[in-house]
Amino acid sequence: MKAALAELIGTFTLVFIGAGTGALAGAAPGGSGAGIVGVAFAHGLALMVIVYSWGSISGAHVNPAVTFGVASAGRMTWDKAIAYWIAQFAGAVVAAYLLLWLVGAESGLGATTGSLTPLPGAPGDPLKVIVLEGVLTFFLVIAVIVSGVHGRNGNMAGVAIGLVLTMDILAGGSLTGASMNPARTFGPALALGDLSYVWMYLVGPLAGGAIAGLLHEKYFLPADQKPPVEAADSHGKRRR
Repeated sequence: MKAALAELIGTFTLVFIGAGTGALAGAAPGGSGAGIVGVAFAHGLALMVIVYSWGSISGAHVNPAVTFGVASAGRMTWDKAIAYWIAQFAGAVVAAYLLLWLVGAESGLGATTGSLTPLPGAPGDPLKVIVLEGVLTFFLVIAVIVSGVHGRNGNMAGVAIGLVLTMDILAGGSLTGASMNPARTFGPALALGDLSYVWMYLVGPLAGGAIAGLLHEKYFLPADQKPPVEAADSHGKRRR
């Protein structure tokens, strides 16, 4: 329960700050004029703070795709993953409805949509959305596994993970919204009453997260962190 609560608070923070900045990013009166650069750094800084605040308690996944990747790699149990997912979606929904009350639906609530997203009057391209979201999520989940799960970057883990999220949004924000996070997409979409495009932001990030977790576990895990039989076999080969 402690870890799940940390995930709920962490996801709430990410969506409230990230989507809130997105909602106010326009240059219109009342907007911050931050643009995509401001949105990218708001998400990245929020995630960095979340990692340092909650990482020691829950791992600071704050993203169902990250949890799916970690569980697919066998680094957490599936029952714990389900508890994380419930907490993550709950945190995102609470943040989105709070933003709805604060800034109104006309702000768009920082919904993760872009030029490729199929919306009324804009056909978009679902396959491109899925592929791009999968690729961007792959980068993010690899960073989380390497820096967070295996701790290879020490105290710089939060900076590394936050900057990956920032670079992904800078690259893909105008195309798909660069969600990489089913909860981040679901919260504002639910609050705005349009779930028609959410399935693409489930399929792409979950696939990217799973590929990242399985690929790292299979090919890039250091020998001393592999299961005992594989590690022993690897050391034996080096000795021979």
